This record gives sequence, C-alpha cells and structure tokens, in this order.
Amino acid sequence: MSFTQPTRRGFLQGGAAFGVASLMGSTAMANLDPNSFRDRIFHATHFGPFNGVVRDGVLVGINNVMELDARPTEMLNFGILDRTYDKSRINYPMVRKSYLAGWESGDTKPELRGKEEYVRVDWDTVWSLTAKALLDTATNHGNEAIFSSSYGGWANAGNFRPNVMQGRLMNLIGGCTNTAGDWSAGASQISLPRIIGDMEVYSAQTAWEVIRDNTEVFVLVGCDPIKNNRIEYTVADHGMDGPWAQIRDNGTRFISINPQRTASDEYLNAEWLKIIPNTDVALFNAMAYHVLENGLEDRAYLDKYTVGSDRWIAYVQGETDGIPKTPAWAAEITGMDEAKIKELAELLATSKTEIAGAWSLQRAQHGEMTHWAIINFSALCGQIGKPGQGVGFSWHYGNGGMPQSGKATPTGLSQGRNWVTKVCPASRITEMLENPGKEFTYNGNTNTYPDVKMIVNAGNNFMSHQQDTNRLIRALEKVETIVSVDVWWTAATRWADIVMPASSTLERDDISVGGTYSNDRVYAMKKVIEPVGESLSDYEIFEGLADKLGQWVQFTEGEDLMYHIEQAYSRSGAAQHTSFEEFWEKGYARQEVPQEARQWVRHGDFYTDPDANPLHTASGKIEMFCEDIANMGIDDCPGMPMWMEKHEYLGNAAEGQLHVVSPHPWFRLHSQMDQSETLRALYKVQGREPVRINTQDAADRGIEDGDLVELYNDRGTVIAGAVVSDDIMPGVVSIYEGAWPSLDSKGRCNSGLVNFLTSTQRSSGLTEATTANTVLCSMRKCLDPDGPNMAYEKPSIIEDMELAAIDESLLGLDRVYDITDSLMADMGPAERLYYERCTVCHAPREVTHFTQQQWRGITPSMFPRAGFDEDEAAMVMEFLMENASDAVR
Repeated sequence: MSFTQPTRRGFLQGGAAFGVASLMGSTAMANLDPNSFRDRIFHATHFGPFNGVVRDGVLVGINNVMELDARPTEMLNFGILDRTYDKSRINYPMVRKSYLAGWESGDTKPELRGKEEYVRVDWDTVWSLTAKALLDTATNHGNEAIFSSSYGGWANAGNFRPNVMQGRLMNLIGGCTNTAGDWSAGASQISLPRIIGDMEVYSAQTAWEVIRDNTEVFVLVGCDPIKNNRIEYTVADHGMDGPWAQIRDNGTRFISINPQRTASDEYLNAEWLKIIPNTDVALFNAMAYHVLENGLEDRAYLDKYTVGSDRWIAYVQGETDGIPKTPAWAAEITGMDEAKIKELAELLATSKTEIAGAWSLQRAQHGEMTHWAIINFSALCGQIGKPGQGVGFSWHYGNGGMPQSGKATPTGLSQGRNWVTKVCPASRITEMLENPGKEFTYNGNTNTYPDVKMIVNAGNNFMSHQQDTNRLIRALEKVETIVSVDVWWTAATRWADIVMPASSTLERDDISVGGTYSNDRVYAMKKVIEPVGESLSDYEIFEGLADKLGQWVQFTEGEDLMYHIEQAYSRSGAAQHTSFEEFWEKGYARQEVPQEARQWVRHGDFYTDPDANPLHTASGKIEMFCEDIANMGIDDCPGMPMWMEKHEYLGNAAEGQLHVVSPHPWFRLHSQMDQSETLRALYKVQGREPVRINTQDAADRGIEDGDLVELYNDRGTVIAGAVVSDDIMPGVVSIYEGAWPSLDSKGRCNSGLVNFLTSTQRSSGLTEATTANTVLCSMRKCLDPDGPNMAYEKPSIIEDMELAAIDESLLGLDRVYDITDSLMADMGPAERLYYERCTVCHAPREVTHFTQQQWRGITPSMFPRAGFDEDEAAMVMEFLMENASDAVR
C-alpha cells in the first residue's frame, strides 16, 4: 500500500511503547478460597461480575463475587462458560462461497444467502473485500447506500462495544445511514418528551425506600421487574431483589394487569387482573371516566401541573365522539369485568399509587397511546411527583429504583461526525430495503429511505430482532454486500457474505459500570483467556480495516486499546479517589451514592415548584392534550390518548385465532445465551422455544403439555414446545422473543423464533416503531417435525480451499482519499481542522454539543493531542466559540 499516512504495521515496526500493557495480566482476588489455586481473573458482563477460574489457559469455572452481586443468575454461572467454547463460535474469518468466487465480476448470487456454505479465509482477505465493498458503494452510490444495522449496543457491557468501533471507522470515511431510535422503546422515546418532558423509558425511578415508606398500591401494567432485571445494559447488580421484598413486606399492595401471570406477580403476591392484549388505553380511559363520574379527580392539580386536560376529559366523557368511555364500554374491549374496572379506578384514585408501565405496552400498534393514557390517569388523580406516587416506565429495566450515585462514568472513543443525514427507524429495515426513495415521517419530520447496497452489522442480531423474518430475507436479496462482525453464528451472520470472528469480552480488555441507574461501581473487564481460534477484539477488527483504508492513525490515535481504557477510566468519578493501577488490580472501584439520593422522587422537583422546575415540554407542564403532536396531523397518532382499534387483536380475530405476546426471556438477554446447552436444558421443550398456552385452548386443539405445536399465520410458521398453564388467559399465547432461527424443509422455523409471525405494521407515523405485540396466529399440534432443531450447528464450511492472495491493486483503496477530501471541500479551514483531527479523540460529535465554557475546558488537552501549532489552535478556538451551543448568532 502506498498510503502517505502511517500504518499500523509501520507504527509497530517503529517499536512504540503501548500504554499500561504491564497491567493486562493482573488478577483480582475478591472472594477467593485461600486454599485453592489462584488463577482467577476478574471480569464483568451484562449478567454480573465474576472471577473467571482458569487452568492451563482454559476457563473452567465461574467464581461469584458475592459482595458485588449477591443474586447471580444461571446465565452467569452456566451460560458464560457454555457459550465461550460452544460449537457455535466463529473461529475464523469466513466468506460465502459465491461471494468469494464473484467479488471481481459482481456475480455473487445474493439469493443463496442462508443456504450455501462458507469458505475459511484469512484476515487480510476479509479486510480487503470489506474495504473494496465500502469504497465501491460510497463511490458508485454515495455513503448513504452503506447501512449500519448495529443499533442498540447490547452486544456486551463494555465501553468499546462493536457498534461504537464500527461507527468510529465509518465516520472517518464519510459515514453511513444509521438507524434512529431503537427496538425496545421506539414509540415512547419519541412521544413522551413532548408529553411529560423526558423519554421516561430510559429514566431513573423514584428511590425504592421512598416507595417502601409511602406507596400503598403499586400497579404493574405488563411489568415484570423480577425477570427483566436479571440483566442490564451495563453490568447487572441485581440490587432491587431485596428492596422489592422489603416493599412487599412493608404492606404495599401489588396489582398486576397482564394477559399472563408473571414471576414478579408470584414474588410480590400481586393480584392478577387479566386483560386482552393491546387494550390498556381503553382500560385507563374508562377508569378516568369513573373517577370523573364520582368526583375523585384533583382539579387543583390539573390546573397547576397540566395543560389540555379539558380536551381529553371531553373525549373520555364522550362529548367529542358521542361514545362515553364508561367501564361497561371498556369491559367489552378489555375482557375485564365492569365492576372490577370501577373498583380498580376507585382504589387507585384514593390511594397513594405508583403505576409501572412496561415497554412492551408501547411495542404495539398506536403504542404511543398506552403510556400516555397511564400518565393522564395518574395526573387526573393528582399523583405525579408526590412521594411514592405517580408513574414510572423503567421499573423493569436497569434495576430501576436503586438510588443514583450521580457520578461520571467511563467514556469510550468518539465516533466523530457522521456526514450522512439519512436514517432508518430501527424497526423499519425491511420497509427501507423494499422502498428506496419512499417518503416516511419520523419524529415530526419527512424523510426518504436510501437505496441501500451494503449492510455492515457489528455485534447486533438484527435478523432475530426484525419483524416478519421471511419478508426480511427476501428484501436482503437486493443488497450487494452484507458484512457481519460477531462472536457466534447468530442469524445475522448466517445471512452475511463476509463474516469476521470477534472475540468474546473474556478474550480482551474493556471497562464498564455497575448498575444502569445506580452507577455506583466501575468495573474492569479484564482479559481472562486468549482469543478462541483466530478471533480478534472489535477494536482490533476495525483497527485492521482502518489500516486497510489508510485511516489507522485517525482510528487509533497511535495507541492501543489499553491506553484508551485508562483514558476512559480517568473521566469517571472513581478516578478522583482510586488510581487506575489500584482499580485494575482489584477489578472494581466504588462510586459513593449520596444520602439524599435515597429520598429522590421522580418528577418531585416539578411537583414541589413547577415554575422553578418546569418540564421540558412546550408548556413546561404535563401535556394531557399535546398541541405539538396534534398539529402534525398524523392519522394514527392523535393529540391525546384515544382508544383505536388494532389491525390484529382479539377484538377482530377470526375463529380460533390467538393473540401472540413475546416478552423478554428468563434465561437469555434477547438472543444472547440461546446456544447455552445447560440453560436450554432448563426450559426448552423438545429442543424448541416454549410457548405458554391456556389449558382450555390446548384442550380444544388436542394439545398436551410437552407437545410440539405449530403457530402460524400468513407471514410464517414456527414450531414451539407446549407449556400448558392456567396462568395465561384464554385466547393468548406467550413465546419469548430472541430464539435463534432454523428453517426446515417446509420453510417453518424449527426453533421457535417469534418474528416469523410478527408484522411490519408501524406503531404510528410519529415514531415508526415496532408493533411486535400486535399479532394474531392460529395453532395446531405439530404432527410432522422435520428433524431436530439445528439452530446451534455451524453452517457448512469449506476449510481447505486453496486461495490466491488478493491483489491489492484490484481493490482501488486509494479512492478513500477522494472520499475524505470531498468531505472537507465545503468547510472553512478551521472547521476542516476540527473534523480532521479533533473528533477522533473524546470531543463531542458536533460543535454545538458544548458550551463556550466547556470548549475552553477541553481544548488545553485536545489541541496538543491534535498536534495544532499556535495559529491552528487560535483558528479552531475561534470556530468553536462561534458555533458553541450558547454562542450568540
């Protein structure tokens, strides 16, 4: 290669010293049996912290660290070890056979994805082919034709996650089309800021001691915190299990509104109230009607803290459409007893009530309406912001309720500026691939879908996430190249052309925090074993690709990963009292939680003084009717929470059809851990995903517990194992999301991936979010299973094909400079310097993300790292001051 910039190879040959590499082999000794051998190394995952027990370089066990996690789960104790050496590991770089044969001619036969064998190759081959595909796509179609499906970042708990590494490289060469929003809470994260001034779905909850000491009634609406808090986005601490018991034992009454009885219902002794899925808006509007009819509303609260209550109340009372939303009206829709609706309304209105709404409620058609209806009901009763009362939409996530440290957490590498403005809502990938150039609305703006020619997918199993999987498989045939970076042969890798094997986090170093909301610990994710096969860390994978593209210095800053980990730690609160060397040796450092955090109330400051602490809504108040949303004129998302019939639900089901709900699994994190043989033995039925079926529904179809059944509709068929139960209401079946797929000879998913049944129907034109829980299917006993579930077997691989080295002159790698030069063409000299040399460190992606004062604080360290002379520094500083968030323009 004839690049003018230094390369990784050249840098290494120069003998540069790297960071604090001497610390990489250190071990932690927490919870260590003094009489046992001492080869234990501290690590941390989504499933909790632990010491890895290593013998002769092999991970042989998991040693729990009880002072950090007193309630470790089976996913930690069995799943981690199982999946590390599972046969589903991707051991070597791979290229699909037809893609390898046709990379020069373009005859790559995309229709064979998911069907034909892979060829084992070396790293230079996959980097070369990926670099060529990126440059071909950018040159021929523009960078918007490159699509990143790596949304979310759930691949692992580390700061140096694969989606971040991918984004950093992509933005160095002009960027790509990214997803907007996410799959988990795509509807409410867009709607709720306009309604109550915050996403809410990713927000901290009232401190649990406040709930324990004040709450009389705690309502779980589809919410299952005991199950879902077994994992976290960062490192699970399982800190709420004990507090939930204290809340229960202190006399709080729990009520669960749900089509099925949950683990939380059992643990909290909750009263179970059955409800037809997707009908919660009707229930809460009817309870509001009953509250109004009996004069139980808080008019003074409405006047002081809300806007638009009169318009919503007029709707509830039937003044706008002639249909009073009475309990009798709701009973027909929800399947609940009219008298019970009245009783519940009176109880909640006259008690100190906290209402916890699950994210699953808004993963439905018109999903924006459900959390909004809960907010309006609670506001009607004058409860939001009072101690132990109000609403919370993250009690089931990140151990909501744990007091917050408020300390800074480690930050990773900046992804820099993405020059592409096209986006695709996270659940609309299939729609985008099928309809290039089509207009769509999202978050109040009109957008058009790009014409995607290449997909890069790092650490994300989008083939399991996306709805209507059969439709997605067909849509992928128009994509020229699909690259997947992963540790295991997940669905996303089985439909890829180029597969890069990432090491698991146990095979590299990283850093994370404990507790999504508490943030009370910083964790060292230390390398426990050497990489399996020829796998590399995500940092090394994209470092190698950056080197191939002449961007190595910009990507790495001339440093190795350990250096960046130390820098990430230095920006945490823990660094103020614990040195990096001490932290890394021990494996963790604590971040103190202030005493006042234990009395924190969600929306409490707003309630105490709404003038001094207004909400971040247009009015500064709770918007029970939202003019902003109403003025968008979106047919399927009105300006207040109204009941709207769904395109598929039990209210319009054909005879024999059932409603499918697909909650988060007990023994997995989405699709993670599905390959664990030990865990599968605990819950799979004849090797398939279990489906919970009501006793009468099973009897009507001749199905017995343990039978294989087929769930089917016009989108697809899945085979699952029957779990017959009275803990689910008639007409509803429940199958966990996230199973790994395996298609049999009849086109059925022989493993039980529910997304072969789900619909690509959008939630609304406001959010374009998923409707995975708005699904009908039919069910029958499976009489012809087509062999065992093969989801966990490797695809066919050709190990010994003789391959010629790729001639780099055929790749056109120098084209990258045409691309990067053109990015800077319309910039002034100061802006050009900033985006060339500053955003690859730890500055914000955009100048407007910092105030002038903040820029003054960061530039003394940023400018030397960027290598500016005095004139360059002065010029860039002027640019920053003119464009900072608080600059006068």
